[in-house]
Formats: sequence, structure tokens, C-alpha cells
Amino acid sequence: MFKDFVSCAVEGPAGTLHTLRGGRGAPLLLLHGHPQTHAMWHAVADELAQVFTVVLMDLRGYGDSARVAADAGHHAYSKRAMALDAIAVMRHHGFAQFQVLAHDRGARVAHRLAADHPDVVQRLMLLDIAPTLGMYANTSDAFARAYWHWFFLIQPSPLPEALIDSDPVRYIRSVMGKRHAGLAAFAPAALAEYERCARIPGTGLSICEDYRASATIDLDHDRADVAAGMKLLQPLRVLWAQHGAVGQCFDVMRLWRERANHVTGESVPCGHYIAEEAPALVLAQALEFFNN
Repeated sequence: MFKDFVSCAVEGPAGTLHTLRGGRGAPLLLLHGHPQTHAMWHAVADELAQVFTVVLMDLRGYGDSARVAADAGHHAYSKRAMALDAIAVMRHHGFAQFQVLAHDRGARVAHRLAADHPDVVQRLMLLDIAPTLGMYANTSDAFARAYWHWFFLIQPSPLPEALIDSDPVRYIRSVMGKRHAGLAAFAPAALAEYERCARIPGTGLSICEDYRASATIDLDHDRADVAAGMKLLQPLRVLWAQHGAVGQCFDVMRLWRERANHVTGESVPCGHYIAEEAPALVLAQALEFFNN
């Protein structure tokens, strides 16, 4: 995977961040989701690099990036802090402005990045999320059952992380394998990478802190934006999975129109892991959207 990309360690605000860079053209940052790494982009990165300078990074706490120490207020894994990692990575690679393609947890980082730094993010495409505040505020029984991990991972330390760390591979396979396409959606090399990184000490704690932040400090930041009448100014494209809980449980476009001024999007015929289940679709959408 990523044979034409160059690996680079970048010193971020709170530790080392693992990145890869390839291609040429306008800069495009790719951010992965839970419980994955940059490897989730393996089916689209090479093609995107024919048009863009593609930068991939492992979010703090994931992949080969630093496991940052937890704090009582979950500030270290707030999406505001993680957005600053993304800026540090792109500045290291020489880019003051860039576009963003992001999935799942990475898409939540991208949302905060675009909100806090409208002069930096030019456009963003988000895969299979609705705004965090809207999802928590509109949680239903069906959503809680489908996204049980949202409520398991935010429980007080140390129980959730201890259970993950007791068998990280089982956690990866259980969470990812029980969605629409099962484990067949993942290339063996990519799945092996997710499992390797899940075994790195501190991963369980980092995953839990990411979700604890989303249920606490991230909601505070989102509520402040709503109270101030702030909306995303950049063009936003959202894609959600026809066979995923986000589209089935929420009015995705309505929730995004409440938080952004210029939104387009649609449901796509696959499950949650859109970039791995439907890479040709993601490529077509990305090339059309980011080249406008």
C-alpha cells in the first residue's frame, strides 16, 4: 500500500504524528476514522495523487501517531486539539491552505478544523457522519443499538479501555465486522494494519478519550458555535451510507444545513466504510468536488 508515498514524522502540538505524502497539485488532506488508520485510504490515494498533493496522517491516539496523555476535561482529545495537529502537519508539508476529505472520527476533526480555521480549509468532503451535537441530541433507540460503542467508550476509565486492551484484535473485528459488509470489505493488508496498531500500548485509552471528548468538551464547542450563529463558510459535500446507521437514523442534510451555509450531498449504496466499500464512487465525487 502507498508505494509511491513518502513517510514522514511530524512534531505536532502534543507529540509525533505519522504522515505520508504523495502526488502533485493542490493540497488535499485525508483523515481516517475509528478504529482505523491512514490505511483506510489505500484504494483511493494513488488515484487522488494523480491530481492532488495528497497528505495522509494518523490522528493522535491512532495508527503510529503519539498516544497523548489523558486529562480530566478530555481536552487532549478534543476535536479542537486534534484539528491543530492537522494544521501542524500541513504546515510542515508547506501548505497554509488546503482541502480535506475525511471519514468518521476524522470527519469530526475536519468539521472542527473548518469551523475554527475558515481561512485554512478551502473545501471539505465528509463521509458518513452528521454533526456530533445533532446526533447526540437526536439519539434514538435504533441509533443507540447500532452505535453502541458511542456509549460504551465514554464510560469512566478504566473499564472500557481495559476491555479493549484485553483483546484489541477482537475489538477491531467485532466493531468493524458487524457492519453492513462485514470483514470482507477490508483488504487483508489494511485489516492487518488496523490490528497491528490496535495492539500498540495506550490505544484503548486513546480511543476512549476521543469518544469521551466528543460527549463532553466537543459538545461545549459545538453549542458555543450554535449560540453564536456560526456556520461553516466553505463548500461542504457530505456522503452517507445507504446501509449505515447515520442515514437510517438521522436527516443528514437537515442537520448539516443547520451547521453550514453551502451543503451538497447524497446517500450512496454501501455501508459505513465508504472509501473501502465503494472507492470508485468516492474518487468520482472527490474529483468532481475538489476540482471545482
